[in-house]
Amino acid sequence: MTQQTIAIGSDHGGLSLKTAIIDHLKQQNIPVKDCGPTTNASVDYPDYAEKVAQNVLETPNTIGILCCGTGIGMSIKANRHPGIRAALVHDEFTAKMAKEHNNANILCLGGRLLSNEEAIHLVDTWLKSTFDGGRHQARVDKLG
Repeated sequence: MTQQTIAIGSDHGGLSLKTAIIDHLKQQNIPVKDCGPTTNASVDYPDYAEKVAQNVLETPNTIGILCCGTGIGMSIKANRHPGIRAALVHDEFTAKMAKEHNNANILCLGGRLLSNEEAIHLVDTWLKSTFDGGRHQARVDKLG
């Protein structure tokens, strides 16, 4: 199986979390595309959700991670694109179900809600999980 690239973006509220996740992924030799930002200056989260969603849709073998203060705004913007299944997760169970039942192709995390360690654990859980298919495929197909 071809290794997936992870497109990752944030706003200022998720920048620290994004940086920690990038460092963690690079230590595992997972290809990462940093979609910005690179400073903690105030930015508009929809701009970065757009960049990551477009990368996921246009680049083969690419999935995404979005980080903002709560993860809510990023998930709302990303899910406006047909073919994107962005899941806001808060714990191991939701990270696992995001992949197993919903085949989420973007993981959304809250930088003001999760520690770096918690978020990295959720990323690892999501990456290690696999889509169950079967009865879940028909439901995912209805998402658009």
